[in-house]
Amino acid sequence: MSIFETNLEPNPANYVPLSPVSFLKRAASICPDKTAVIHGARRYSYLEFWQRSCRLASALSARGIQAGDCVAIMGANTPEMLEAHNGVPMIGAILNSLNIRLDADTLAFILEHGEAKVLLTDRAFSSTISAALAQLERDILVIDIDDPLADEGDLIGSLDYETFLTEGSNHFHATQPTSEWQALSLLYTSGTTGNPKGCVYHHRGAYLNAIANMTNMDVRRDSIYLWTLPMFHCDGWTFTWGVTAAMATHVCLRKVEPKPIYRAIAEHSVTHMCGAPVVLTALANTPQDDRSLFDHTVEIATGGAAPPSAVIEAMEAAGFNVVHLYGLTETYGPATVCLPQDDWSTLALNQRSARIARQGVHNFTLEAASVKDPNTMQDVARNGQAMGEIMIRGNTVMKGYLKNVTATNEAFAGGWLHTGDLATQHADNYIEVRDRSKDIIISGGENISSLEVEETLYRHPKILEAAVVACPDPKWGETPCAFVTLREGVTGDASDIIAFCRDHMAHFKSPTRIVFGPLPKTSTGKIQKFVLRERAAKK
Repeated sequence: MSIFETNLEPNPANYVPLSPVSFLKRAASICPDKTAVIHGARRYSYLEFWQRSCRLASALSARGIQAGDCVAIMGANTPEMLEAHNGVPMIGAILNSLNIRLDADTLAFILEHGEAKVLLTDRAFSSTISAALAQLERDILVIDIDDPLADEGDLIGSLDYETFLTEGSNHFHATQPTSEWQALSLLYTSGTTGNPKGCVYHHRGAYLNAIANMTNMDVRRDSIYLWTLPMFHCDGWTFTWGVTAAMATHVCLRKVEPKPIYRAIAEHSVTHMCGAPVVLTALANTPQDDRSLFDHTVEIATGGAAPPSAVIEAMEAAGFNVVHLYGLTETYGPATVCLPQDDWSTLALNQRSARIARQGVHNFTLEAASVKDPNTMQDVARNGQAMGEIMIRGNTVMKGYLKNVTATNEAFAGGWLHTGDLATQHADNYIEVRDRSKDIIISGGENISSLEVEETLYRHPKILEAAVVACPDPKWGETPCAFVTLREGVTGDASDIIAFCRDHMAHFKSPTRIVFGPLPKTSTGKIQKFVLRERAAKK
């Protein structure tokens, strides 16, 4: 043993397990009177935010909830969701944020699979929750969130949230987890087939990812963060804790609609927000009459597949600076960030937006992200052409899938998290997603990236949204089929769109079929390509 290891063991003076719950306690002691949370007419200071979270924790504890127990919440972006992200893990319990757009059958499966003992539920979702609870064979303590801004729904619980808080104490003694590896939360993937998988997060990962997001987005004490990203989605990409770590202000928003978003930006001088590419598309195409004016730049982070560069350009023109992130539920949300290089500001707008659309480089709290050949596990050539699968490793990767050893082992094969996303890596190490492995189109032996075709379609002046999948072809095996939603008030012609694509890309990559109409989306706003593939196969 090295002399530097002898009698130098961790002790409470030099080692405390990391937990994101510590951020709120610190903020309440440093700036107790600062406004922490805004929701309609409600305002909570950081001291009140801390005290309410403590009351939630102690009330749960008094009801018998212990470390390792699961507490579910079916909530909109309200103060109660933020309090649950602190109060539940404060006692070592596991927070299970439910996707508010899921059906009753799926919610019933999740509540049973996660073995939730308590359910906090917003009255707006009482109909679906009631149907889910009716399928359970055991009792759950149901507590209603009676938000004054909810415009529908019944109270179905044993008591309401505010009454429940009176059972708790402002001075509840919150302890750090006994281990950083201790489970913190449970989030379910939106699977396209079969039951969703439950991703288990740990305290260390949430702490580190919150710090990474706070830093990458430059969220500071004077920042105002608008909740346009669902808090149930990857725990709000851990911004539920990251904004608090910065001692910034949370502005809650029940519904993600362009008009109230613009109004909130102007009213509260919002500086930061996040959203899926579909949110950016909606904001970029909002009529001028529905936009409230603001005179500052808003930092907006978006994740998932690359937002079309045309959308990025429109967002810049509307007063937003787009930060592109990439990640999965399995990685606490963002795992990579497209950090701008110094010379990007000198590029033409279309060139700069194309760079911003890349998935970028791994977060500094993550060990590595690489593009590898899934068969050999070797890195592909970093030339922007060779394609492989994005693989990730580090402390901000989930513990694994709850009660699913097989899926966990498959996901972590070879010591890396397999994402299923196909990408290239450029000479500057920036990763660029080309497609999901199941979405690549192989036409006559040639690989066609559906994202590349979509990028071209989004530049057509009449197209609002587009998604491309493979459709069967007797000669080529399969060819691109484009599903498009047109801008309001315009009519489209398939031959015109196909000709436009042929003018802007290799002919073999152009769609051979155009289908007009609204695009099916997941509960988090992602286009459901599996639905489109089924439709394309029938035509």
